Amino acid sequence: MKTETCKLLIIGAGPGGYVCGIRAGQLGIDTIVVEAEKPGGTCLNVGCIPSKALIHAADEFAKLHSLSGENALGISATAPMIDLAKTIAWKDGIVTRLTGGVASLLKKAKTRYVTGRAQIINGKTVEVSTSEGALRISCETMVIATGSKPQELPSLPFGGKVISSTEALDLQEVPNRLTIVGGGYIGLEIGTAMAKLGAQVTVVEFADRILPQYDAELTRPVAARLKELGITLHLATRANGLSEDGSALLAEGPDGAVEIPSDKVLVTVGRAPVTQGFGLMDLGLTMDGPFVAIDAHCATSMRGVYAIGDVTGDPMLAHRAMAQGVIVAEHIAGLPSIWDKRAIPAVCFTDPEIVTVGALPNEIEGSKTTVFPFAANGRSMTMERSDGFVRIVFDPKNELVLGFHAVGSAVSEMSGEFALALEMGATLTDIADTIHAHPTLTETVQETAQKALGRALHI
Repeated sequence: MKTETCKLLIIGAGPGGYVCGIRAGQLGIDTIVVEAEKPGGTCLNVGCIPSKALIHAADEFAKLHSLSGENALGISATAPMIDLAKTIAWKDGIVTRLTGGVASLLKKAKTRYVTGRAQIINGKTVEVSTSEGALRISCETMVIATGSKPQELPSLPFGGKVISSTEALDLQEVPNRLTIVGGGYIGLEIGTAMAKLGAQVTVVEFADRILPQYDAELTRPVAARLKELGITLHLATRANGLSEDGSALLAEGPDGAVEIPSDKVLVTVGRAPVTQGFGLMDLGLTMDGPFVAIDAHCATSMRGVYAIGDVTGDPMLAHRAMAQGVIVAEHIAGLPSIWDKRAIPAVCFTDPEIVTVGALPNEIEGSKTTVFPFAANGRSMTMERSDGFVRIVFDPKNELVLGFHAVGSAVSEMSGEFALALEMGATLTDIADTIHAHPTLTETVQETAQKALGRALHI
């Protein structure tokens, strides 16, 4: 058996793992990253990037379709057609370029990359099954960055016409009838795209409204848009499995049993941490429910073993994993790095999009909120999308901004401004007196702050 040694061993090359490997290499730490699949993890390969590519293609298709009939812009176009297999090939090309870029960045940082499946022997040793045989790696420090996977329902195991988001992002044809079990952000992002591409989409959600992790004010414009797109919602409804012949989803709602004819059933009821099957549980680490418990340095209960990303719990976000990866690498290098983030943006790429950062309304006693609608923003009007708003939560005693929330077209691009303002401790006056370019969507941020100060100009 071949052997290797290193100071830092990272299991998993998703956003957390590969960023940790790059930063560790930059700091001169002898590092090996082990990954069973392509670099980039779920995000680059079967998650964030592929889904946004599909959403973009669907948006472009929907724009052309809207121009094939009577429209206010005075543009005439023929009815568009889509070759989904070609779209998927384009998406795959983007993924290939990005995963290849990750591999190049690791190489540039002088971090070694091993393709294979790791099996933990103990907190200092793993055995990797590679195409060239077994490889034993000994290390001083280990990082668990194994991510998460789609969660199954006992009544709807994956296989056949029951698919996860992974298979949904690789479909070669638009299904005529797509039923989505789970009205969270993953299901609605894919469902909205498929509806724009011509699928008849039905969403079955156990809660009494879509996107239950967001407050109702933010989700109301999304629900209205779903209705415009012809998406059928079955709320407060439980999915019970497929019919005997497999042609329909059986569910139970407020009005009794319902049978939904389906060509594909996409199950998006959450993601589960990858903690089984590679020896992690044999280490006896302290757990936080199904997740690995960590401290402010992302250290586990075993000395010399760290964990980052989805395997450590919510929020399961790629940018959180990346930040943790940097913290671990710098901590191992002896730098004063610690998890002290005031805000982590969360973005839902539905139509319209949702962004939330920081405190929610009424979450902090004594806080107040102010709202400015996109209907009063000139740039929104010129984009034919004036639905939604920007909301700021603030402390009225000192004007300190505590949270930002927005729902509207392209608001994901505001998330950086929101997070920066919170990290720097911005006040309402700071934002209100910062000149924002006109005409832009971000003017609404300035206008929201001005409104809270009693000096709104355009409402």
